[in-house]
Amino acid sequence: MNEKGVEELLHKAYEALKIGESETAEAFLRSALERDFEHPVVLYALKCLNWWLERVKRLDEFHDPYERGLFILSQWKGYYGFLDRISDTSLPGKEACDSCQYAIRRFVFTLALEYFLVLIRDGVNVHDPDLLLQIGRCCKGAGDWEGSLRYLEQASRIRREDSAIFSELADVKALLGEDRAAKAFFREAFFLDPQGIDLQSLESEMILQLLERVKNLGFSGVELAEWIPIWGCIWGIFSIKRELKPVELSRLKQSILSLENEYRSNRGGPEIKPRLLNRYFWLVDHCEHNRDGTGLMDETFLKIKFIDPVVHEHYRT
Repeated sequence: MNEKGVEELLHKAYEALKIGESETAEAFLRSALERDFEHPVVLYALKCLNWWLERVKRLDEFHDPYERGLFILSQWKGYYGFLDRISDTSLPGKEACDSCQYAIRRFVFTLALEYFLVLIRDGVNVHDPDLLLQIGRCCKGAGDWEGSLRYLEQASRIRREDSAIFSELADVKALLGEDRAAKAFFREAFFLDPQGIDLQSLESEMILQLLERVKNLGFSGVELAEWIPIWGCIWGIFSIKRELKPVELSRLKQSILSLENEYRSNRGGPEIKPRLLNRYFWLVDHCEHNRDGTGLMDETFLKIKFIDPVVHEHYRT
C-alpha cells in the first residue's frame, strides 16, 4: 500500500473535478483504488462522484441549455439526502469529507455554468434577471466570486426587489469580506421574502453560523427562514438599519395590518408569527431614525411583548 501515492491521486482527482473534468477525476480515483481497495476516502469520493455522473447521463433528456443547467442544480436536494444515507456507514474524517465535497461542489456548479453561459453569448439574454441570477450562483459555487458579483449586481439593477438576488449578493459580499454590505443585503432579502431564498445555496460563514444557531433553537421547515431575520437582529448580525421611504413605510404598515389579522384569526401557518415580528422590527428601526416616532415605537414594542415575551426580552436588552 502506497499512502503517499494514494494521496497524490486524490489531490489530482479533486483538482480535475474543480475544473469540470469528471472523467479524468474518475480515472485518478480508480487508480488510487487499485493501490488501496479499502481506502475510506477514495471509496467515499467515488461514491459521491458516481452519484453525480449518473445524473449527468440524464442531461441528454433535455435539449435546452437552460433546462440542463436547472436540472443539474435541482439535484442538490437529492444529493444531500444521499449523503445523509451514507453517513450511517464508515466515513473518513470531517476534513477529508469537506475536501471531497468542495471539489464536488466546484464540479457541479462549473458544469451548470457552462450551460447557462451559452445563453448569453453574442449579447443574447443579457437582460434576463433569472438567467443572470443562475450564472451568479454558479460563478460563486465555482469559486469565481468577482464574476458572481458582476452578474448578480446586473440582475439586481433589472429586478430591484428580489430576495433571491439580494441573498446571493449578500453571500458573495460576505465571501469577499464586505461584511457591512453583506449584512445590509441579507436583512433586506429576509424582509422581502424569506421563502424565496435558497438556504442551501448560501456559503458564507456569516449566514451558515446564523442558520445553525437558529436550527439549534428548534426551528425547521418553512418557519426556519422566517426566524432567521428575527434572531439575526437580536444577535447583532443583521445590524445595518435604515429609515424607510414614505412609500416603503406605507407598504410596511399595510403588511402589518394584514399579518395581524391572519395571526389573530389563526388562518396562517407557523410562519406568520415570525413574519409579523420581522415587520415590527423594521417599524421599530424606522422609528429610531425618526424623531416623531417615539409613540409608535412604544406601541410596537408592546405588540412584540404580547405575541412573544421571550423575543421582546432579548430584543430590548
